[in-house]
Amino acid sequence: MTSSETNPGPSTTTSSRRVRANGDGTVYQRKDGRWEAAGYVLAVGDTRKRVRVYGTTRKEALAQLTEKTAASNRGVPMVSVQGSLAAFLTYWLENVAVQQLRETTHTRYTACTNQYLIPGLGKKKLAKLAAKDVRTWLNKLRTLCQCCARGIDARRKPDAQATRRPRCCAIGKCCRKSLSPLTLAYIHSVLKSALEHAVREEEIPRNVARNVRTGTPRPRRFEPLTVDEARIFLSAAQGHRLQALFELALRTGLRKGELLGLRWEDLDLDAGTVSIRRTLQRTRTGGLTTLPTKTLSSERRIALPTPCLRSLRAHRDQQAQEREKAGGSWKESGQVFTRPDGHPIEPATLTRHFKALLRRTGLRQIRFHDLRHSTATLLLEQGVELIVIKEILGHAHIGVTATVYAHVRLRLQRQAIDVLGDALRGPVSPDDPPSAAPVR
Repeated sequence: MTSSETNPGPSTTTSSRRVRANGDGTVYQRKDGRWEAAGYVLAVGDTRKRVRVYGTTRKEALAQLTEKTAASNRGVPMVSVQGSLAAFLTYWLENVAVQQLRETTHTRYTACTNQYLIPGLGKKKLAKLAAKDVRTWLNKLRTLCQCCARGIDARRKPDAQATRRPRCCAIGKCCRKSLSPLTLAYIHSVLKSALEHAVREEEIPRNVARNVRTGTPRPRRFEPLTVDEARIFLSAAQGHRLQALFELALRTGLRKGELLGLRWEDLDLDAGTVSIRRTLQRTRTGGLTTLPTKTLSSERRIALPTPCLRSLRAHRDQQAQEREKAGGSWKESGQVFTRPDGHPIEPATLTRHFKALLRRTGLRQIRFHDLRHSTATLLLEQGVELIVIKEILGHAHIGVTATVYAHVRLRLQRQAIDVLGDALRGPVSPDDPPSAAPVR
């Protein structure tokens, strides 16, 4: 027997038989030419599960296995397609969505999942979920009374003043309070987002929720202020402690969180501009927190009208007096709009001040966000171009601006067509010489 037969060299050892360390899994080439890697990772329920991944090369298969092993080492469980949709949704919310979404958005996603998705589809197997299941469930949800389905009124107890009495399912007389088309579309979008991640992780071959059409819901109705109402509102805000804030809201269309998150460093009163860099919101875990703007397009710089510059300078002087009066109890935050002791203003507190101002002036009750709609509507009615309004409001795309204010543009089109019709209805005598209008 030769030495080559007793001690085979590296040339006779195939790459599929390479030795790997204990716990690293196995990598080998299949008969069909593909490479397969297998190893144990953390699964739902604090158990271990053997997973298999495939690639056209050994390096590709090993990279996929390494990625899943690294996630397992970080404590992120691997979801099995044989598990329920409820288990996958819980995994997605706790390990994926929490890293990708703003906290307020994640809170809404969690509420939507726990309130609608898990009770309705949670028992379905992730691998066996079909478009028919989603469509049937959404159709049922569209007509189902939520009071009866969730037993809301049956659990309600009368208070001492008997202002909240049990009704609907508690007294056997259904109120037929079904979900709005906007809510249904939101629930559907949350499910699509979750299943899209399952597709990216190759847990399921396709997103069945995308095959279900729910229709485009009508945009939420809003009631912007008219020109006369806007003048009354600005007049009523004169002398109010938050006059500068109310003027900014109506004249520039800033969101509530953007107004409350403004800092003096964001203002250039000499140049007459304001930079929107952050927003102030109350979150479930962090309380009152400063967050990045809603979208990248929301981070912008806009020009300030002269009345706002005057009111902001007066507000700065007023804040200096409040700081001196508060003394050691003053909390310095650099924010433009604060409480008299320097602490940030709660969004709910601002809403109460706004509602009180409307009641005092006799104006109809609207949402604070309707001031933003009022800004856009009034600008459109004054002939300002849509692209300019989009930049002022900080919309991500001009299509958003066009869609939200489509009814305003349609009304302006009708007015323009009526003006042309009035001009064309005028009597014309054959003896009158032709005249040409100047073109600008």
